[in-house]
Amino acid sequence: MGNFSMELRGKTALITGGARRIGSEVALGLAREGADIVVQYRSSSADAAALRDSIAGLGVRCYLVRADLGKPGGCAALIRGAVAKAGRIDALVNNASVFRPMGFGEADFESVAANVRVNAWAPFELGRLFADRFKTGRIINMLDTKVSGYNFGSFPYYLSKKMLETLTMSMALKLAPGITVNAVAPGLILPPEGRSDAYIETLKNGVPLRRRGYPKDVADAIVFLLRSDFITGQVVYVDGGEHLNPMVTGL
Repeated sequence: MGNFSMELRGKTALITGGARRIGSEVALGLAREGADIVVQYRSSSADAAALRDSIAGLGVRCYLVRADLGKPGGCAALIRGAVAKAGRIDALVNNASVFRPMGFGEADFESVAANVRVNAWAPFELGRLFADRFKTGRIINMLDTKVSGYNFGSFPYYLSKKMLETLTMSMALKLAPGITVNAVAPGLILPPEGRSDAYIETLKNGVPLRRRGYPKDVADAIVFLLRSDFITGQVVYVDGGEHLNPMVTGL
């Protein structure tokens, strides 16, 4: 890896689902460290274009690649597009995910498969493609603090993130020694789509630190993991200690 363990400047990071929410803050955080950015998006073209302008203002390059990770061939198309625009990719941040609340009793195979395809299989497939092409680098998978326990209110989503947790450890072993693979598990960072920050405020007292986090906290954890060349197979919980609580939610 050379000096990638010390310096992100001049490296290139591919961030899936990078146009909005936590993904956009991760993109900005890495850009501030001097990394060039490739942003994958599916439908948020206006957000992606605005983010590209913001990143360009930081003095680094930003490339946009539209790809649907939920469709066959989407992952391979993304890697081809990213390489065509940016050349060498040094880091892959698997941030894209789908989230549709569905309880334990309502979950069916199709809903589980739809979540797994984007939330677990796409990071796995992208990781293998990345490793096959570049041999060395960093992979960060985005989990959820709820993988520390159970979540019966969003069961297909929960299952997909548990699968990604297992894949993170498997990839860390199989892609060593050239590539490190770690995960970040955010907690109370952003409200679900369609909810306001007031929703976050109603939940923060259930967090040991009694406060919420912000997307920058997640970005900072990713920067830390990208800088290290001797951390692999780890899950960093960015959740104010929430994973330490008994975690059975959505009963």
